[in-house]
Amino acid sequence: MAPVRFMTWNVHGTFNLNPKFDLEGVCSILRKWAPDVVALQEVDSRSRSDDPFAKLANVVGDHRVHAKSIVTADGDYGQMLLSRFPFSGVPEIVDVSYREREPRRAIATGLLTPVGDVRVVATHLGLSIHERYAQAQALVSLVKPGRTVVLGDFNDWFWVKSVRRVLAQACPNRTRLRTFPSRLPLMRLDRIYATSDSRIEKVWTDVEARAFSDHLPVIADVEIQGPSRA
Repeated sequence: MAPVRFMTWNVHGTFNLNPKFDLEGVCSILRKWAPDVVALQEVDSRSRSDDPFAKLANVVGDHRVHAKSIVTADGDYGQMLLSRFPFSGVPEIVDVSYREREPRRAIATGLLTPVGDVRVVATHLGLSIHERYAQAQALVSLVKPGRTVVLGDFNDWFWVKSVRRVLAQACPNRTRLRTFPSRLPLMRLDRIYATSDSRIEKVWTDVEARAFSDHLPVIADVEIQGPSRA
C-alpha cells in the first residue's frame, strides 16, 4: 500500500518577505508536492480584497476545514486542513487557548484513506513555554492509541517543558527538519508526529518556499499500518 503524503506549512510572510501574501506562489508549492493531507497555519484574510481561505480550499482536494482563531470585520486569521480523502465524521475545532494569550485552535478529524480510517490533528501552538506545555497536553488527549498523525507549527525549540517530550508519550515518531527562519533555518518549529504503528518513510522540505514564507514546509511520506483484523 502506498504511503500517505502529509505536509505542514506556516504560509504567512513577514516584513519584506511576501508582504502581499502571494497566494499563487503558495499554491504552486502545494501543487508541486501534491500532498494527500496538508495543514496550513497563519492564513490571513485581514485587509485583503480577496479571501485566502476560499482560494486555498480546493488546491489539494475536495475536503477542507478551517479554524479561525481571530475573526474581525476586516477579515479572519487562522489555519486550514485540506485533504484528498473525505472526513469520517464531523471535524472537531478544539480551543487550546491558554489564559489571556493569543487564541489557539486544533483541528481533529478522521480521514477515510486507502489504508482505512486515520486520525489527524492539526494545530498552531503558542509562543511561551508554559502555554505550549499546556497545549501539548491538550493535544495528547486528542490522539487515539494508534493510526494518528499530528502536524503543524508547534513553536517548540526548548527541551524544558517541550511539546516534543509531551507528545512522545503518544506519538514517538517525528520529523526533525530545521524550518525557521526560512532563509537560514535554525529551529525545528514545524513538525509531523505519528503513533508507533506508523513509519515516516521519507521527509523533506523545499527551499523554493522561502520566497513565500518565513517558515519552510515539512513534507513526509508516512506508511500507516492497516487496520487490525479480528
